[in-house]
Amino acid sequence: MSVVALIDFDPATGEATGFHLGDAEEPQLLVTDLAATRGDGIFETASLAHGHVHALEAHLARLAQSAAMLQLPEPDPAVWRAAVEAVGEALTAQGVDEGAVKFVLTRGVEGGSTPTGWVYGTASPDFSRERTEGVRIVLLDRGYRHDVPQTAPWLLAGAKTLSYAVNRAALREAARRGAEDVLFTSSDGYLLEGPTSTLLLRHGRRLVTPRVDLGILAGTTQADLFTWAEAEGYETGYELLTPADLASADAAWLVSSVRHVAPVRAVDGVARAVDRELSDRLNAALLARVR
Repeated sequence: MSVVALIDFDPATGEATGFHLGDAEEPQLLVTDLAATRGDGIFETASLAHGHVHALEAHLARLAQSAAMLQLPEPDPAVWRAAVEAVGEALTAQGVDEGAVKFVLTRGVEGGSTPTGWVYGTASPDFSRERTEGVRIVLLDRGYRHDVPQTAPWLLAGAKTLSYAVNRAALREAARRGAEDVLFTSSDGYLLEGPTSTLLLRHGRRLVTPRVDLGILAGTTQADLFTWAEAEGYETGYELLTPADLASADAAWLVSSVRHVAPVRAVDGVARAVDRELSDRLNAALLARVR
C-alpha cells in the first residue's frame, strides 16, 4: 500500500501552488532531475500511527531549515502540510495503522528553474523486534570535528539532504561487523547521531542527547520524548557527550521517526543492559501521540 502526492509549482516563480495525488505505481520523476543525478535535494520522514502524522510541524520547520542551507526555494508550509495530511488520510483509509510519510524537495531538472516536490507514504516495516530486543551498534568516525558547522558550513552538516551514500555505506560497514546500526563520532571524539537516528542516554532520572550545534539533526521524535519525560519527572538535557558517557549510561537508545525507540543492546561487540520497561513506555508514548 502506497500513496503519492505531487507538489505543483508555478514555472515562472518556482512557488508551490498546490498538490495533486498521483499513481504511486507509475514513474513520476524525470531522469534529468537533480535528485537522481546529483542528490541535490532535501527530505523529511514522519511517522503515521492510528491516523495521525506525528511531529508534522517540527518536520516542516526542519524541511525549511534544510532548504535554507541548500539555498532551495522556501517550502510553503500550507501546501506541504496539506499534501502530507492528504497522504496520511489516504493511507489510513487503506487500513495502514503504522506508516511512513516522506516528503522531498529537489532543485528540479538540471538547467531549469522549477523545483520538484512530492510526498510519498507507505506502510512501515514491523519494528517490534528492534523496539523490544534492541539493536547492536558500532561507533564509526564521521571524519569531521565537532565544530564543523562553524568551520566549514559548505559541508551542510545538519541539513537533511538526499545525499545518503555515506550513511548507506556506514550501515553496510555495521553489517560487516555483525551489527545492525551505527552511531557516528566526531574526529575529535564526541558522540553525534546515527545515519537515521538520534542518540538518547539515561543516567539515573536524567535523559540526555548530543547538542544540536554539532552538525547533527535536531531530533523531532527525541523532542517529543523529552516533553513526555519531563511530564514524568525526568530531567532532560543537551550535552557534549563522549563514548565514555555512552559506556557509563544506565541505558541507551537510538530514536527515529518511524522505528521509534530502539534500545542499544551492544556497542562494538560489547553487550550492555536494556531497560525494557522504559523502552516500552517510551514507544507507547510515541504511538499514543495525536499530533
